[in-house]
Amino acid sequence: MPYPDFRATMTELAPGTSLRDGLARILRGRTGAIVVLGHSPEVIELCSGGFELDVEFSPSRLRELAKMDGAVVLDPETSRIRRANVQLMPDPTLPTSETGMRHRTAQRVSVQTGVPVVSVSQSMHTIALYLDGERHVLESADVLLAKANQALSTLEKYQSRVAEVLAALTTLEIEDLVTARDVVQVAQRIEMVIRIWEEIDGYVVALGTDGRLVQLQLVELVTGIAHDRDLVLDDYATFDREEAVNRLKALDAVQLASPTDVARALRLPLGQQGLDTAMSPRGHRMLDHVPRLPRTVADAIVKHMGSLQRLLGSTTEELQEVEGVGPLRARSVREGLSRLVESSLVERRF
Repeated sequence: MPYPDFRATMTELAPGTSLRDGLARILRGRTGAIVVLGHSPEVIELCSGGFELDVEFSPSRLRELAKMDGAVVLDPETSRIRRANVQLMPDPTLPTSETGMRHRTAQRVSVQTGVPVVSVSQSMHTIALYLDGERHVLESADVLLAKANQALSTLEKYQSRVAEVLAALTTLEIEDLVTARDVVQVAQRIEMVIRIWEEIDGYVVALGTDGRLVQLQLVELVTGIAHDRDLVLDDYATFDREEAVNRLKALDAVQLASPTDVARALRLPLGQQGLDTAMSPRGHRMLDHVPRLPRTVADAIVKHMGSLQRLLGSTTEELQEVEGVGPLRARSVREGLSRLVESSLVERRF
């Protein structure tokens, strides 16, 4: 059976939810527990003994039922308690990285059934979620907030650097001085920001309602970053953008820090000069700054012109040769590009 969505499961277990409250009560009571978050046929097959229930879930009921040695089984929506004091009997040959009996059982059940399993450890005073056999420790809201705020501070610095390298790339594109090193630098910075964004997003999910302020700050910092990445890839990648995104994601931290590895991931056509090889953008990113220009029309203009330099040197008459570009739109594009060039030159001068 398909495994549940990790984000959805973490949302159910976030601070402020009834389920997290019940698990916290078990932890404060200094007892352990196994809680299975699904009453599927696969789970039922592993259950032995105990007794069947069909009562509404509440934190206090979960706490009381967990005082017994057996596991507690909830329905998939975690709204009702279906079984209690159950002995779970997963396949003992399934590999496990855990040592404690409760954790070994929880991990094997999650693998064998595809259902999330929560283990509350009395000795380690932790709550752990097992999903697809992977262990995820549920940290307190204070710890998560501290990590999220630290990551936000890092994200703000990296985002500021992205703005700088994008502005520098614009100037280089206008002057036709772009090299593979410049493209790689932009791709590196944007990918780093996106990875920090994804990390903070995980904290937001784990925080539940406590993560609302973090979410607002995150949205403010990363709005438009994925769009900027897509435009850069559209301008320079030699193959499908989605594949380029996936190849960047596949790089580990060491590879991402290596300009050569990033250039290889993007398959940039490096010549004998290596990273100093001249690059010619297609013009997608520049046209994105022209107001009220539909993306389909911008793509058609790029396809017709072939390169940014030809686009920058085009006349309104040449622009009107593109399907969907009339006199007014051609003039708007021409004026928009002229303003970008002038703005870039002024910034470079000062």
